[in-house]
Amino acid sequence: MAIAVLLFIVAGLAEIGGGYLVWLWLRESRPLWYGLAGALILVAYGIIPTLQKFPSFGRVYAAYGGVFIVLAVLWGWLVDKKTPDLYDWTGAAICVIGVSVILWAPRH
Repeated sequence: MAIAVLLFIVAGLAEIGGGYLVWLWLRESRPLWYGLAGALILVAYGIIPTLQKFPSFGRVYAAYGGVFIVLAVLWGWLVDKKTPDLYDWTGAAICVIGVSVILWAPRH
């Protein structure tokens, strides 16, 4: 389980970090290399979830979506300096519960 969580976190950081670099390049006129680095990181993001041991693509990406939301809230807080409010934290907690149900619910 620790490896699964770690892979979700690494994938999330790659997706958010790569997207952020592309954002900086296109929206804030940073140099082209920001966009290129962001694009390469996004390619790595596309590969990372395939390392998960779960057999179902849909379940992996559904669960990853919840982890992504939590990481995006944290990114906004730590990088963009936008303090999450009660609704941000509540929504993120609901997503974590949803991820847990998707991945670890007993199935027959």
